[in-house]
Amino acid sequence: MKIFLILALAGLSACSWFHPRPKAAPPLPELIVTGAPAGSAIFIDDVQTGQIAEVNGKPQVLSVAAGMHVVEVRAGSTVIYREQTYVSSSDNRVINVLSGVHRE
Repeated sequence: MKIFLILALAGLSACSWFHPRPKAAPPLPELIVTGAPAGSAIFIDDVQTGQIAEVNGKPQVLSVAAGMHVVEVRAGSTVIYREQTYVSSSDNRVINVLSGVHRE
Protein backbone atom coordinates (compact mmCIF):
# COMPACT_ATOMS: atom_id res chain seq x y z
CA MET A 1 0.00 0.00 0.00
CA LYS A 2 2.82 2.46 0.83
CA ILE A 3 4.59 1.66 -2.42
CA PHE A 4 1.40 2.29 -4.41
CA LEU A 5 0.91 5.64 -2.64
CA ILE A 6 4.53 6.68 -3.31
CA LEU A 7 4.25 5.68 -6.99
CA ALA A 8 0.96 7.56 -7.34
CA LEU A 9 2.43 10.73 -5.82
CA ALA A 10 5.56 10.44 -7.97
CA GLY A 11 3.40 10.03 -11.08
CA LEU A 12 1.24 13.04 -10.24
CA SER A 13 4.24 15.24 -9.52
CA ALA A 14 5.86 14.17 -12.80
CA CYS A 15 2.83 15.48 -14.68
CA SER A 16 3.65 19.00 -13.54
CA TRP A 17 7.10 18.77 -15.14
CA PHE A 18 5.61 18.75 -18.61
CA HIS A 19 3.20 21.64 -18.33
CA PRO A 20 4.48 24.89 -19.80
CA ARG A 21 5.14 27.63 -17.32
CA PRO A 22 2.87 30.65 -17.64
CA LYS A 23 4.49 33.47 -19.54
CA ALA A 24 5.24 36.68 -17.70
CA ALA A 25 2.92 39.53 -18.57
CA PRO A 26 4.51 42.09 -20.88
CA PRO A 27 5.46 45.34 -19.17
CA LEU A 28 2.90 48.12 -19.26
CA PRO A 29 3.57 51.02 -21.61
CA GLU A 30 4.97 54.13 -19.98
CA LEU A 31 4.44 57.85 -20.32
CA ILE A 32 7.59 59.80 -19.52
CA VAL A 33 6.57 63.33 -18.59
CA THR A 34 9.35 65.95 -18.71
CA GLY A 35 9.35 69.68 -18.12
CA ALA A 36 6.58 69.85 -15.52
CA PRO A 37 7.19 72.93 -13.36
CA ALA A 38 7.83 72.60 -9.62
CA GLY A 39 4.60 72.35 -7.63
CA SER A 40 2.56 70.98 -10.52
CA ALA A 41 0.67 67.68 -10.55
CA ILE A 42 0.25 65.25 -13.46
CA PHE A 43 -3.18 63.86 -14.30
CA ILE A 44 -3.77 60.96 -16.67
CA ASP A 45 -7.40 60.69 -17.80
CA ASP A 46 -8.46 63.08 -15.02
CA VAL A 47 -6.78 61.00 -12.26
CA GLN A 48 -3.74 62.38 -10.45
CA THR A 49 -0.75 60.10 -10.92
CA GLY A 50 2.84 60.31 -9.83
CA GLN A 51 4.23 62.79 -7.36
CA ILE A 52 3.83 66.54 -7.34
CA ALA A 53 6.86 67.85 -9.19
CA GLU A 54 9.50 68.98 -6.72
CA VAL A 55 12.07 70.10 -9.28
CA ASN A 56 11.53 71.85 -12.60
CA GLY A 57 12.00 69.46 -15.48
CA LYS A 58 12.49 66.26 -13.47
CA PRO A 59 11.01 63.46 -15.60
CA GLN A 60 8.27 61.26 -14.16
CA VAL A 61 7.77 57.76 -15.53
CA LEU A 62 4.15 56.63 -15.31
CA SER A 63 2.85 53.17 -16.27
CA VAL A 64 -0.45 53.23 -18.15
CA ALA A 65 -2.67 50.83 -20.04
CA ALA A 66 -2.33 50.76 -23.82
CA GLY A 67 -4.69 53.13 -25.60
CA MET A 68 -5.66 56.79 -25.84
CA HIS A 69 -4.94 59.01 -22.83
CA VAL A 70 -5.34 62.66 -21.89
CA VAL A 71 -2.31 64.01 -20.02
CA GLU A 72 -2.74 67.22 -18.02
CA VAL A 73 -0.29 69.14 -15.88
CA ARG A 74 -2.04 71.25 -13.28
CA ALA A 75 -0.86 73.92 -10.90
CA GLY A 76 -3.59 73.93 -8.28
CA SER A 77 -6.85 73.90 -10.21
CA THR A 78 -5.35 75.51 -13.35
CA VAL A 79 -4.47 73.30 -16.31
CA ILE A 80 -1.10 74.56 -17.57
CA TYR A 81 -0.58 71.81 -20.16
CA ARG A 82 -2.85 69.31 -21.89
CA GLU A 83 -2.08 66.67 -24.48
CA GLN A 84 -4.01 63.76 -25.92
CA THR A 85 -1.75 60.83 -26.84
CA TYR A 86 -1.93 57.19 -27.84
CA VAL A 87 0.43 54.50 -26.52
CA SER A 88 0.58 50.97 -27.87
CA SER A 89 1.20 47.92 -25.70
CA SER A 90 4.97 48.01 -26.24
CA ASP A 91 5.44 51.77 -26.37
CA ASN A 92 7.10 54.36 -24.16
CA ARG A 93 5.94 57.87 -24.99
CA VAL A 94 7.75 61.07 -23.97
CA ILE A 95 5.52 64.04 -23.13
CA ASN A 96 7.42 67.34 -23.19
CA VAL A 97 5.49 69.87 -21.13
CA LEU A 98 5.42 73.31 -22.72
CA SER A 99 3.70 75.74 -20.35
CA GLY A 100 0.48 77.21 -21.70
CA VAL A 101 0.25 74.79 -24.65
CA HIS A 102 -2.55 72.37 -25.51
CA ARG A 103 -1.95 69.55 -27.98
CA GLU A 104 -4.80 67.45 -29.32
